[in-house]
Parts: sequence; C-alpha cells; structure tokens
Amino acid sequence: MFEVNSSNKIFHANTLKNIYNEQIPNSLPYVVRTTRNNGVVGYIAENQIYANEANTLSFAQDTFTVFYQKQKYFTGNKVKILKPKFDIKNSNVMHFLVACFQKALAHLSWGDGSTVSSINQIKIELPINSDGEIDFEFMESFVAELEAERVAELEAERVAELEAYLAAASLKDYELTTAELSALNQFPNLTWGEFKMDNLFARLSTQKLPYKAKNLPTNIQNEFNLPCLTSSFNNQGLNYFAPRAGATILKNVISLPSNSDVYRGYFQSRDFTVLSDAYAIDWVDKKTEHKIQSYLFALTSINKITDLPIYSYKNKLGGWNVVKNKLIELPINSDGEIDFEFMNDFIKAIEKLVIKDVVIYAEHKIQATKGVISSNI
Repeated sequence: MFEVNSSNKIFHANTLKNIYNEQIPNSLPYVVRTTRNNGVVGYIAENQIYANEANTLSFAQDTFTVFYQKQKYFTGNKVKILKPKFDIKNSNVMHFLVACFQKALAHLSWGDGSTVSSINQIKIELPINSDGEIDFEFMESFVAELEAERVAELEAERVAELEAYLAAASLKDYELTTAELSALNQFPNLTWGEFKMDNLFARLSTQKLPYKAKNLPTNIQNEFNLPCLTSSFNNQGLNYFAPRAGATILKNVISLPSNSDVYRGYFQSRDFTVLSDAYAIDWVDKKTEHKIQSYLFALTSINKITDLPIYSYKNKLGGWNVVKNKLIELPINSDGEIDFEFMNDFIKAIEKLVIKDVVIYAEHKIQATKGVISSNI
C-alpha cells in the first residue's frame, strides 16, 4: 500500500537559521521523532527544496509513531516517509490508516529499531468490501461520523457548562439590563462617601477549635469535610479540613487574615469555619437585604486599605482591633446613604461582561474545532 522513502533529504535542526514556534507565512512543519503535536516541533521558512510531499505519513523510527501530514513538511533524523500507492480522495482515509498503524506498532518500544526493510514487513488490518477489496468508502465515512459526533459533544458540553455557570451565578444570560448599563456609565462620575469599618461591619464570634493546621488533612477525608480558614492567601485561605462537630459554621460573609504576608479579604460563599490567624465579618445593618454583589463591591474597597504591599509578617497590619478603625469608600446616593442598588447593578454588569467573554471564547473554540475538522475532510 505504501512506498517507504528511505532517501528523503534530512533537514537537520543544527543547519537552520530559524525554527519558529508557530507557523508563519510560507513556512512548513518540521517533523521529528516526538510523539506529540503530530510530530511537529517547529516551522521552517527556508530551503523548501528539502520538503517532503504532502498527503503522506511520517514514520518515526525508535518512537514508532505514525502521523498524517496533509501539507509539505521537513523531517528530522530517522523519520521515514510512507507514500501511498493509491489515490487519496479524502484525508479521512489517511487518518483511519494512521490508527491501524498505531495498533500494529503498539507492542514495540523505544530501542527496538526499524529499517526500511522492517517497515515494509509491517502488516495492518483493514476493512474490506463484498468484493474483497479495501473498503475505502467505509473508512472515509467512519472517520467522518466520529468527527461529527465529537463536534456535537463539544457543542453539548459548551452549552451544559455555560448553563450551569449561569445558573450558579443567578444569570440567565449575559445581556445587560438598562439598570446595569446605567451603572457602568455612572461609575466614572460617582459620589463616594467615607465610612468607618466598624460602623458597617462586625466581627463574628466563632468557637475555638482544638486543632493545629499541621495536624489537619488538606483534602476532604471522611468526617474532616469542613473547610478551615487560616491566614493563607491561597485558595481563599481555605486549605485544611476539620469535622463539623463543635465548629461554628459560617457562610456568605467576608474573611480577613490577622497574621499574614498578604492581608487580602475574600467573600466566602460556602460553609467554612475559622481555625487560626483569621476572622470573619458581616454587615451590621440586618434590615437591608445584602446581596452577594454588595459584599463583592464592599470587599474591593476593604482590600484597598488592607491588601497593601507595605504589610507583611514583619510589618503586620493587625487584626480587627486595627481594621475596625480604618475608613473605606463606598458610593452614596443623593440622600448621602450607601447606594446598595448601584453596587448590586454594577457588580452584576461586571459578571455579565465576564460571562460574555467566556461565551465568545467557547464559541470561537467550537468554531476553530469545526474548522480543523472540515479542513481535513
């Protein structure tokens, strides 16, 4: 079925002036014995007379990997070219043949070696039709069907993931409402007010736990399933797990470290408890229905006074006894009151803009996948 080309001109990497990491105009792939990226390690834009024919298979000695090369390409040392002795009507046939070769070569490993004569002795199994001839039509349609199924799976995954994210964020879509668009436009001209931290927030009391961080698991293990807050700024400070029994369980509050290198606050939307060197705060005003968005907006203002490079273990910010006396800025309405409505609309708008970017990225990814597949048909 194939002619093994043992006299292809090898284009050694050490003879090159430029090997590009990505394809540039008028450059061709440089195929070596790597098992990744279709054997391609770079691209060459010179000496095209050394290029091998397109629509052939590259056979890497030692690694025993076979790849379909749709376009002309250069080869490194110990890469043979398998040129089909039949007309290639569809690249799907070549992809099918690659899979057959890989199955036939699966029992071989690095160091077994291969020569032109040994390659010629390789036998692969192929489907045949009722006339006993190789069934190229089946091979073509089989690969095309697999590709179509994969595209459908990607699209279904994209829709499911997006819908799950939107549901979790309480967003049905990423279209901005009139109020959200207005909030974005208002932001540059906001009126801000200064507020003392302990006039807005109160530290929450928690039961002291009889554990040290070093003795707790860093992942869920049986009854040790409640995240514990420490002064770490990794994973929002939640890096250990303790039993729920005897613990004060908090949720939907702001956490802050009291002894750290980084004094960054986080909004904790899930169950957790405080272990050491940290604490949690919540709004003093319980009459107002505080939405997640108002927590997130306020948190950015809090971090402007706590998450500063001047603070560290050597130059500590301190705990709530220090932070409670600091001033933060929040937007106010015409009555001089905190404009929670604006805060909620503004954060929702930001969330939707981010969601929109994710949606566009996912759509581009699907289209790129479709493009790659269609270009190989």
